[in-house]
Amino acid sequence: MALAPTPPQQRPTMRHSSAFLLPPPSPSSSPAPGGGPADAATVALVVLNQPLPRFAPLLWSRAALRVCADGGANRVFDGMPELLQGQDAGEVRARYKPDVIKGDMDSVRPEVKEYYSNLGTKIFDESHDQDTTDLHKCISFIAKNSTVADKSNLCILVLGALGGRFDHEMGNINVLHIFPNINIILLSNDCLIFLLPRTHAHEIHVERSIEGPHCGLIPIGMPSTSTTTTGLRWNLDNTSMSYGGLISTSNIAEEDKVTVTSASDLIWTISLQN
Repeated sequence: MALAPTPPQQRPTMRHSSAFLLPPPSPSSSPAPGGGPADAATVALVVLNQPLPRFAPLLWSRAALRVCADGGANRVFDGMPELLQGQDAGEVRARYKPDVIKGDMDSVRPEVKEYYSNLGTKIFDESHDQDTTDLHKCISFIAKNSTVADKSNLCILVLGALGGRFDHEMGNINVLHIFPNINIILLSNDCLIFLLPRTHAHEIHVERSIEGPHCGLIPIGMPSTSTTTTGLRWNLDNTSMSYGGLISTSNIAEEDKVTVTSASDLIWTISLQN
């Protein structure tokens, strides 16, 4: 017998913030109430095989663990010096050394793998496993890795998950549904997305200096028989959403806090500003 959904008033609240994208405060500035972005969560970074977004060096500096999925190592090797022009390329490559390279090893260039291996990067060849994606393998590794101590407050940021081949994008979004209890955020230069599990009510704190106003709520996986929001220009009020019917795209975040409750898991997406 199927379990009845948890009534909205009984759901615990999950809070979301993109403060990890805020620039670091200057030494003379006062700390924000509650600490800075790096204090909010234990951050792990996954780099996939797509061009690095402009904020990759910032997120790298905030991560406790940095994992390249196969050809993502090429992107770090080639892309970090391009993002940090004016600095010595060799010094940049040595400074931005991944902790782990993991995946099928069918995309990483041999000279890149050898370079990082000589610097101490751990290499895990998972070519025997063709049933899971490289992102799936990396998320599983991070979730089990003892160096990321506080799993309950773990935030995994994924670079290169959006753009490129559509089937890869769908595979990456599927990973959000496979690991609904882990806070995973997929990022590109243009937007970010993450899962809103139906088991919780959600408060999304909009960082107006870096994100929005365009946003959306997408019922990928299954229809939502009821979704209610506040803080949007076009709020939903016990609204049904499904493919073939209504989905909330090109909405506008009008307030600093957006709330969402839904009968089904939803994908939240919001634009990132240049």
